[in-house]
Amino acid sequence: MFASMFGNKYEEAAELLEKACNNYKLAKMWAEAASGFELLADCHLKSDARHDAASAFVEAANAHKKISPDAAVRCLQIAVDHFVDMGRLSVAAKHLKDVADVREKEDRFADARDAYARAAELYDGEGNASTANSCKLKCAELAGVLEEYQSAIDLFEEVATAAAGNNLLKFSCKGYLLNAGICRLCHQEPAGTTNAIERYEDVDPSFKGSREAKLLAQLANAAEEGDQDAFSAALAEYDGMSRLDPWKTKLLLRAKKKIQSRVEEEEDDLT
Repeated sequence: MFASMFGNKYEEAAELLEKACNNYKLAKMWAEAASGFELLADCHLKSDARHDAASAFVEAANAHKKISPDAAVRCLQIAVDHFVDMGRLSVAAKHLKDVADVREKEDRFADARDAYARAAELYDGEGNASTANSCKLKCAELAGVLEEYQSAIDLFEEVATAAAGNNLLKFSCKGYLLNAGICRLCHQEPAGTTNAIERYEDVDPSFKGSREAKLLAQLANAAEEGDQDAFSAALAEYDGMSRLDPWKTKLLLRAKKKIQSRVEEEEDDLT
């Protein structure tokens, strides 16, 4: 609308629009700011300034975040498409992480997982393995929450293997393997976790004898024996030294419930 007042003078229109949008931001008039930045993006596109247009869509998204997560995601995805077309893959990936963050705050975990997965692909495409792996870890955590355990296991083990070969990252490897093992407890028979522990020692020799390996072994044994008390005791011992984060706690509660379900099934079979 504003751009049409200036005919083909889109650059002049863009300058005035940007000033208006910034004033709207200062006044916390988020709907007006968001609409203005989308108009600004349109002006930049008509003057073939694609980078400026993509940046304006990001600004529009930031304003939309205050009032409409869906509109924010829509603008971010448009910006991502422009940045990808321009070959700015790392910038596009950064904004995909923003999309994931918006969706995760809404508990839309599948959408968040998909955004992190695409961000990881783009970072890998730019040779940025470290940031790609951080996205894969987020993707793995969300897959675990969604009960997509095999996908979570594969991602945790992939990142653990990469970390084991990097002197700067190998100290994190045991934690990633522990997370993979927790997903296995939710997903497999206990013997599967026990077998995995042996393989994890090949991935990271320091895993053998570690607190993480000891915990997984105790949990797998407790699960195999159907002993919920031993399961809880192992967790309490570990938590006393290394605090369990909310993600681990959530999945370990599921694993404990799985023991209870199995015990109840066995009791039903006997009656």
